[in-house]
Amino acid sequence: MTDSEAPPAKAPEGVSGAPALPQPVLEIASGYAFTGPALDLGALLWDGRCLPDVQIRIPLPMLNRHGLVAGATGTGKTKTLQLIAEQLSAQGVPVFLADVKGDVSGISAPGQENDKVRTRAGEVRQEWTPAGFPCEFYALGGMGHGIPVRATITSFGPVLLSKVLQLNQTQEQSLGLVFHYADQKGLELVDLKDLRAVVTFLTSDEGKSELKGIGGLSTATAGVILRSLTAFEAQGMSPFFGEPEFDTSELSRVAGDGRGTVSVLELPAVQDKPQLFSTFLMWLLADLFHDLPEVGDVDKPKLVFFFDEAHLLFNDASKAFLDAITQTVRLIRSKGVGVFFVTQTPKDVPGDVLAQLGNRVQHALRAFTPDDQKALKATVKTFPNSPYDLEEVLTALGTGEAVVTVLSEKGAPTPVAATRLRAPESLMGPVDPAVLDRAVEQSPLYGRYAEAVDRESAYEKLTAREAGAASAATSSARSTSAPSSGSESASSRGRGRKGDDQDPSVVEQVVGSGVFKSLARSLGTQIGREITRSVFGTARRRR
Repeated sequence: MTDSEAPPAKAPEGVSGAPALPQPVLEIASGYAFTGPALDLGALLWDGRCLPDVQIRIPLPMLNRHGLVAGATGTGKTKTLQLIAEQLSAQGVPVFLADVKGDVSGISAPGQENDKVRTRAGEVRQEWTPAGFPCEFYALGGMGHGIPVRATITSFGPVLLSKVLQLNQTQEQSLGLVFHYADQKGLELVDLKDLRAVVTFLTSDEGKSELKGIGGLSTATAGVILRSLTAFEAQGMSPFFGEPEFDTSELSRVAGDGRGTVSVLELPAVQDKPQLFSTFLMWLLADLFHDLPEVGDVDKPKLVFFFDEAHLLFNDASKAFLDAITQTVRLIRSKGVGVFFVTQTPKDVPGDVLAQLGNRVQHALRAFTPDDQKALKATVKTFPNSPYDLEEVLTALGTGEAVVTVLSEKGAPTPVAATRLRAPESLMGPVDPAVLDRAVEQSPLYGRYAEAVDRESAYEKLTAREAGAASAATSSARSTSAPSSGSESASSRGRGRKGDDQDPSVVEQVVGSGVFKSLARSLGTQIGREITRSVFGTARRRR
């Protein structure tokens, strides 16, 4: 009996009479013979041959046990994401994809048949049919092709914002005090100017007394925070913060035909700002964690979230940040959300996080340098024992091939399987920008998020109510005493941003006055009471 004539492997007993398949292959085949719904990845590679009778799959209920897609540049990681996302959508599971390079938008359009596609489909016994999938396209702050995604400063929280501003641990803790104060006083931090106003006040003589009960905020540290905010704004980052704030429940939508919506966050316009977009992705995930109800084990995930360029998230991260990531990944599973980190090697992901990634698709690795060799050996150690020489296999895999191990329906790791992956059925490349823009403008969500809104928040309320009184109070204060050097430095930095080196702005007059103090105390604290912060310090009032 030839390989092609061997019956499909469902259990060791069912294939024991197939002499063409060695015992290790039979054991691998048995490990992937799931009875429930599953995603089809491809066919087994063994001893240089592709065995289409042995299909490598992931059980659908195990997708919320998280995963890793890794491999060197050009080995096919993006196509693997596309393949998995297509099948999830087809089975009614919404998907989130971060499109860093701008080549994932093709998932919305049917693929184009060619010799390569026909050859691959034949090798893995795939019934390939061109198909596009329901998509929504987003862009951070509206920079690029997509519906604008914004967050308020309040909901973004101090831990994530500290990473974006590249603050150290002491500065991060001080920023946390600022957020705590604003939460307690009902001072909404919608955009960057709101945060600047509160920091400026808390460095004033009157503001310092407000923090006596919860810890101190030094003038020097506040100055660093203000300078970081100034530099951040100078890089054009302001559009990412404000309203209308993106409602992350949009990511869990299902199309009218029952297929899951694929939400594609277009990032080419901000790919030179890795700290920003990687942290924003974490905000989306943290917000989902904060808002979604507990569902326990489910027949299929409520959402699968692909976290591309994951190494950027962990680079130079504080301990608080890493702890928050670990806890979020561990707990969000019970809310029906699966998270796949996409990066080059498993060593890009901290061990505590990597230990929670039960589904692994490892594309080829290079071994040209001593560092490459070290990374290769470290990667091999993360896999279960297998009959493969993984060091050799991982350097010999071709494009669109990977080493796979997933969790079985019982939650146990499956045997390691070198796999020739299926071809995506959607377009393997970007759609035309004009087509993409048209899809964005025709989306029912476009009108909800397209235009930024600058409603009343901390800055506007103080300016509107107290401009006259603050001006009088400031004039009186100037006649009796000079401002401290630290306060003067912070104020001058705030003025420098606006190009006004002579007179303080209205908000600086306000926050420097005693009127601010009394108003902050008297502002309704109901808003503050409604704010609860998650492990990341992110916040969300119920919509």
